[in-house]
Amino acid sequence: MDPGLNTEALAVVAGCFVIWALVSSRFERLNVSAPIAFVALGLLLAHSPFSLIDVTIGSASFRGIAEVTLAIVLFNDASRVNVRAVRADAAIPLRLLLVGLPLTIGLGTVAALVVFGGVNPWVAALIGAAIAPTDAALGAQIMEDHRVPGRIRRVLNVESGLNDGIATPFVNVFIVGAVGTELAHAHTVVRAAEELGIGIVTGAGLGLVIGASIQLARNRGWAAGRYRPIGVLALALLAYALTIEVGGNGFVGAFVGGLAFGSAAPAEGAESDVFITDVGELLSLLVWFLFGALMIVPAVREATWRDGLYAVLALTVVRMLPVAISLWRSGMSKATVAFVGWFGPRGLASVVFALLAFDALDTTDRNLALPAISLTVLLSVLAHGITASPLAARYGAHADSLKQHRPEHQDAPRLRTRSLRGRLPHPTR
Repeated sequence: MDPGLNTEALAVVAGCFVIWALVSSRFERLNVSAPIAFVALGLLLAHSPFSLIDVTIGSASFRGIAEVTLAIVLFNDASRVNVRAVRADAAIPLRLLLVGLPLTIGLGTVAALVVFGGVNPWVAALIGAAIAPTDAALGAQIMEDHRVPGRIRRVLNVESGLNDGIATPFVNVFIVGAVGTELAHAHTVVRAAEELGIGIVTGAGLGLVIGASIQLARNRGWAAGRYRPIGVLALALLAYALTIEVGGNGFVGAFVGGLAFGSAAPAEGAESDVFITDVGELLSLLVWFLFGALMIVPAVREATWRDGLYAVLALTVVRMLPVAISLWRSGMSKATVAFVGWFGPRGLASVVFALLAFDALDTTDRNLALPAISLTVLLSVLAHGITASPLAARYGAHADSLKQHRPEHQDAPRLRTRSLRGRLPHPTR
């Protein structure tokens, strides 16, 4: 029998959104970010002594919501990175993406092999790739704090906008490697490569064709302004769903579709940004609520001291050393390198990758991967959320002391940024 709409859960979640809308500014002044609040609410309301809702981690609905949310975020982040604009100041983001990200995945894999001695190398690689992408939304205060030089904020935003899309194929390959037999490994890896190629072709084709079509309709007055943002949001979902239907990787399709759309229709992307960002924020907060409700308790129940150690390493050495190597001889000060290295929060992409691993792996590998990834994300939500404003103030003072010809103060093209919107009462300049 169809259980119908779970109005109890809907009422609880909707009430959380209403409460946060009423008190968000006051809590953000205390460095309590929206992800921290919604993770805490999910944990509190789904478990004793309150237990207002009954949910389980195997919920297909949770995975569906999380995957659709990531697809929208991937598309929107990619559409912001207009290739023509980035080309004018691409050196630092390219260092972080082409050198720093692979090193992070590699070092994260090595750390997993050492900390979880005897683990399947494919599972270790999966953990390393799942905790590699960063999430600018968890550093919203950094993105909106004008004490931090604009170029540094832009570098962090571009890195975050692109690295989850780049990490997705690695995660997919490592998952199929982890679940395949020795004889099937070659076949599964080839299949993963095929899905990547289909995703690139499908996403690029949809982004370019529909982007150009929307731009044409806009120029000729065929499309009403209030409906065009809906069409752009639908394009994100189309790129994700159609790519899966034709046998490709939906996340890659959404990501590449966003890149293509941003280049084909940059003006339309800018006008649609507020609407799509709001939808993405709403869904992201829902995912954070469900993360608290569904994933933390099972992860903590299975966790050992090794998972805690790995989470600490993931947010420090595994992130900061590759950043330092990638920014070597960039002219950035040591404080800047440390600041960029620390603000690599792990967020939505890592949660989705953990869910994919949970569904695909056997019980032994699942019980190893889920706590490691979940604790890393939880620690990141807390640590990066709490330290964002204080460290922005300290780093901003350091940046002010640098001479204006230093790389930190170099002019950079303005890009639209994604963040969970709390406007901070900091002075701007």
